[in-house]
Amino acid sequence: MRQSLIRLLPVTLATLSIAASAHDAGVATLRKTANDSQKAAVSRFRVGTFQLILDPASQTARGLSPVATPGFDFLPIGRARERAGDGYNHLGDIHLRLRQGGGAWQDYSSARERRPVRALPARGAVLAAADISASMGTGLPLRIVREWVSEKGTPALRFTLTNTSAAPVEVGGLGLPMVFDNIISDRTLEQAHAQASFADPYIGGDAGYVQVTRLNGAGPALLVLPERDTPLEAYVPIPTLGETGGKAVISEASPRTQTSEGFYDWTIASAAYAQTDWAKAGAPWNAPTGFTLAPGQSRKIGLRLVTAAGIRAIESTLAAQQRPVVVGVPGYVVPTDLDAALFVRSPSAITGIASYPAGALDVTRAPGKPGWTRLSVRGRQWGRARLTLTYADGQIQTVQYFVTKPLEQTMADLGRFSTTKQWFEGKGDPFGRSPAILTYDREADRIVTADPRVWISGMSDEGGAGSWVAAVMKQLDNPNAAEIARIEEMVDKTVVGRLQIADGPHAGGVKKSLFYYDPAAFPDLYRPAKDWQSWTSWKKDQADDLGRAYNYPHVAAGHWALYRIARNHAGLTKVHDWPWYLDHAYRTIVAMMRDAPHYAQFGLMEGDVFVDILTDLKREGWTDKAAEVERLMKGRADHWRTLQYPFGSEMAWDSTGQAEVYAWMRYFGYGPQADVTREVILGYDPSIPHWGYNGNARRYWDFLYGGKYPRLERQIHHYGSTLNAIPLFDSFRRNPADMHLLRVAYGGLMGGITNIDQNGASSAAFHSWPDRMDWDPYSGDYGMGFFGHAYAAATYVVNDPTLGWLSYGGNLSQTGDRIHVEPHDGARARVFIAPAGLWLTLEAGKFKAVDYDPATGAVRLALDPATGDTPAARLFVETTTPGGRPYRPERGTFERGGYTVPLSGTASALVLSAR
Repeated sequence: MRQSLIRLLPVTLATLSIAASAHDAGVATLRKTANDSQKAAVSRFRVGTFQLILDPASQTARGLSPVATPGFDFLPIGRARERAGDGYNHLGDIHLRLRQGGGAWQDYSSARERRPVRALPARGAVLAAADISASMGTGLPLRIVREWVSEKGTPALRFTLTNTSAAPVEVGGLGLPMVFDNIISDRTLEQAHAQASFADPYIGGDAGYVQVTRLNGAGPALLVLPERDTPLEAYVPIPTLGETGGKAVISEASPRTQTSEGFYDWTIASAAYAQTDWAKAGAPWNAPTGFTLAPGQSRKIGLRLVTAAGIRAIESTLAAQQRPVVVGVPGYVVPTDLDAALFVRSPSAITGIASYPAGALDVTRAPGKPGWTRLSVRGRQWGRARLTLTYADGQIQTVQYFVTKPLEQTMADLGRFSTTKQWFEGKGDPFGRSPAILTYDREADRIVTADPRVWISGMSDEGGAGSWVAAVMKQLDNPNAAEIARIEEMVDKTVVGRLQIADGPHAGGVKKSLFYYDPAAFPDLYRPAKDWQSWTSWKKDQADDLGRAYNYPHVAAGHWALYRIARNHAGLTKVHDWPWYLDHAYRTIVAMMRDAPHYAQFGLMEGDVFVDILTDLKREGWTDKAAEVERLMKGRADHWRTLQYPFGSEMAWDSTGQAEVYAWMRYFGYGPQADVTREVILGYDPSIPHWGYNGNARRYWDFLYGGKYPRLERQIHHYGSTLNAIPLFDSFRRNPADMHLLRVAYGGLMGGITNIDQNGASSAAFHSWPDRMDWDPYSGDYGMGFFGHAYAAATYVVNDPTLGWLSYGGNLSQTGDRIHVEPHDGARARVFIAPAGLWLTLEAGKFKAVDYDPATGAVRLALDPATGDTPAARLFVETTTPGGRPYRPERGTFERGGYTVPLSGTASALVLSAR
């Protein structure tokens, strides 16, 4: 849910021309000339692949531009003038929290009040040096010297902290601001994609790093790497002046908005924060530490700035820089019945392996490929877990895991909870919501029947539809008769006829909310009254509006899932037959284009389902309706085809619409636009050895619209994670050589499962800021994420050229040349055998096991026994790679594009042969 369309106006940014002259150390410099020798300072440098610009007065960085792309800068150089004053942080600043003698903690910041630094001589590889102590504020018991250094052709930022007092100084907080150009304000989408960057942390201790990637997904990427004694212990948001009331010493003058996520500290020591700001929060990613400097004692810290040729080259660049590299398969979310692995490549041997909590992870060494250490990982204890690797050189690396139940059980938990605890039967509910599945507050352990953001209690928009969408989508691959009975009752009595117009000129139209604000009619409902005075408290005429296209895929997905269940499972649906559900899915699409054309110009969350509805209309021979949907959707696709970055939204920038845009670009054969979409997704969807950030499509504003604790905050595994995985999976199936796609996609797919707790309650997202570190209590818009998981859950079998035979989502064993895989993903209905380019999907039935012979290409399937509602499997066979051989099963009746294969009372074998 969003307030309004934010219109972006193009701006012309001032460009800085950079001149350089040769330097005998390989560093090109241009020294500023001025009559006042006190102001003369080095301001521009050519260092290896970078152009580096320093502010003459503060010696903080203003520009960091790759030489190969001189029109692009990782730093907000175009805003240098507006960000020149007090309170604006820059790369090169430093934050401290100190105390002496057990007294109160005191904060210091080099950005709070700018004072000229005392320049020091720059010799050898040192580009610029300064004593910045005076800029830190009064009472600082330390001397702080900062140096910018050319270290083997890369810029390095180093600080030396020295205790100049007569007493020990305890350092409980130490952070270096990571200020990159993530500011989208006053930019068009074209400008934002060309000029802006996103930063993602690997909060991995000594092996940690920050990767900065361009919005367009193109190279180069920037890596911020630690030097000795500079672990990335925490990634702490720098609070804004508005958030702190202007009183905090450590703060940032730039506002945090939907068009500007804000900046973070590379935090080296966080013990003081843990004692104060984070005292009531969930556990931080790493154990908080601090250190003490005796009188006269010093500590050096530093970061290096390195380019990777592109996003896919980040790991090879880390290895070239002698940094530890780890690769988790299938990622860092581990169901307890799944065999996982962690592959480690490090210049130093592993000398210690530890799990926290103790016993949460079983980790043993296993045979691996040359140059890699393979660790077998098995989850034992539900929830967050931290794996710590200690190396012979003293470096300590942490890898964050999340352990879940077996996914079959997780699916069952979600279905049961959503159709019981979230089931609402308010007799005489004046808003027409009974029966329904409504948003749930896990903290209060109750249904949310009233919220000033009315859609949250109104069954529509993402924050209100999420709970019932999750319940419906759970049935797609894991149907349950009792749950389906309640869902059908809800659809028949509440969705169609109340939420969705049943007949007349607006048949199929979907309202913005069933719940609304009417204090005259319900004077005691809206309390406290002050909370109901914003735009979010829609009155009835606003709630009844049909013009919001974002609401239509939710309803269409519900109808479509029930169609698939009715068509493929005998007797599970009892209220309506499959033609009724498919026809209502069709009606919903037509109504969207008729009643909500403005927002239909954008890609929509869950919009992929429109492609499947069209496919099913064709399979059923509903030619006229299929042609109408295709015509309507082609109009949208043709419009997107004319745009350089067709991912507009009511928001200034969004990670919502890319999946549907990609789907239609592929459907209509617009390959270049699909490829652009894929690369843009990779720009905001990282591969990082951390369950929270791996495959976590960037989102930082939807707690405002669907969470119990609303604030602008980086969300972990909001619905974007799974939705953006869908096009990455499709791209991988077309090009199985691109393993990066699979790893990011699987990270997002599995990340979306961590939102489900041990009892089946769901959460909109995880609060990543260290003052909370917990799941939001509202189920909110989680259902859109579960749609992505239910839609894309699959097991992938690959022969990784570096790591060997692997399975993402299944347990793999090898006998001779034969590969045997037992799927354990959330559906057990889809398998991709990458070397054959073979995509197998079941709309009824379950895969028990898959055997593959690489030499002959033969595939043998074992299917689960028949059940009362699934007497036959419905198998679809597709070869997705160019030049791949087509396969067909040895038996089965071909109908509606797939094979109907009778099942028996025991596991059924089915052989597929390549033609």
